[in-house]
Parts: sequence; C-alpha cells; structure tokens
Amino acid sequence: MRIALFGATGGIGRHLLAWALAEGHDVHVLARRPELLARPPGALATAGAGSVSVSGGSVSVSGGPVPAAGGLTVTAGDALDPGAVAAVVAGADAVLSALGPRGPRSTRTPSLLAGSAANLVAAMEGAGVQRLISVSAAGAFITGDPDTGWLIKAIIPRVFATPFADVRQMEAAIRASDLSWTLVRASRLVNRPATGRYRVRADYPPPDGRKISRADVAHFMALALTEDAWRHAAPAPAY
Repeated sequence: MRIALFGATGGIGRHLLAWALAEGHDVHVLARRPELLARPPGALATAGAGSVSVSGGSVSVSGGPVPAAGGLTVTAGDALDPGAVAAVVAGADAVLSALGPRGPRSTRTPSLLAGSAANLVAAMEGAGVQRLISVSAAGAFITGDPDTGWLIKAIIPRVFATPFADVRQMEAAIRASDLSWTLVRASRLVNRPATGRYRVRADYPPPDGRKISRADVAHFMALALTEDAWRHAAPAPAY
C-alpha cells in the first residue's frame, strides 16, 4: 500500500512510520524538519539540524540511519503549503495524519490543523485519493460527553480554548468533504509502549477512559486502515 503520512516526526507519527515500514508499505512523508526522522522519539525535542538523504529504503541524517523495510520518500515542507501537501498525496492509496493539537501556551500557528485539513482535502479530492485517517482530540468535544462531570466541562474548554477550536474546525473541514474519513479522537496522551488492549466508543471515550498511549493510538489507526473500519466515524480509544 502507498501511504502518505503527515506528522511523522511527532509521538504518534513515529509509531505509524515504524509500523508502515515494517509492514512493507511505501510511505511518503511530509516533514517540516526531516532530520528528526533519524532521531529516537525521546530526542525529538532537542534534535538539531542536519542534512537529509533518502536512499535504498532508509533515511540518513548526520546522526544515524533509520532502516526501513519498505520504501520511504521524504519531502521537506509544511502542511500549510498546498503545493507540498499535493505532492505528497499524489499517488497514495491512503493518507494518515498524525498532526495533533498544540498546547494552550504554544506560540505556533493557532490554525495549523484547520489549515492543513483544508489542504489535505483539496489535495486528496484533486488526486482522487479517498481514504483518510486523522488524529483528533476527544477533549475538544468534552462538553457533549455524557460521562464527564460539569466541573471538568467548565474548566477544560477554557484552558484549551484555542487549540480545541482548531480541532473542531479541522473536523468540520474533513466532515464536509467527500472523502472516506475516520477521525480518531484520542484522550489524554501518554508515552507508554503499545499494548493493543484498549476500549473504543464512537464520539466520546468509554466511561472512565482518561488516557491512552501514543503507541496505542497509532496501533488503532493502523487497524482502522488495514481492516477498513470506522469509515465516516469519530472513534475515541482509551484504556
């Protein structure tokens, strides 16, 4: 399968990339900082710049190679650049987006997700690519969650007002498209190994489902793709 992957240098994206290459898929990655692909996940925050080359199914950076079992193509660019997005999507069988909301104090583009979603939709519809599985955030829809108390509903939307507004705009852009989409509404993300054991409910996390590891979100996204599940739905996986 030919997969276009966005957000490959992030916590969820790194797991998706490792899975896709191990399974022998051809992966085309758009990365704002491609040199981070050659760093272990724990070093992402401090990795410096380096030169990037792609050859023989591996990415080499001044710091070490990342071996690949399948074919890997890396394009340096930004998800807010329509041309770069279109170049990566062209020829894909499916698109995985691991771009996620930023923290409440982030100084990065507040409309990153909405802008990238608009570019993804346009590129996919233009290239005739139908399948999209994208990370979303359960917290952005917490006010409708029947199992969340009123106090949490009053506090969380205020603290994360800007990033959660971006999440909702992103979902709206994708839902309005003709794509075959799945919006994975992750709960609070933690850095733990994948277990493959979690609960899933449509729209909102299962009762008392407060967290999930980035590795298990990637596991769920891979299953949704390979099993062709949860089309036109917003599943929320959690422990």
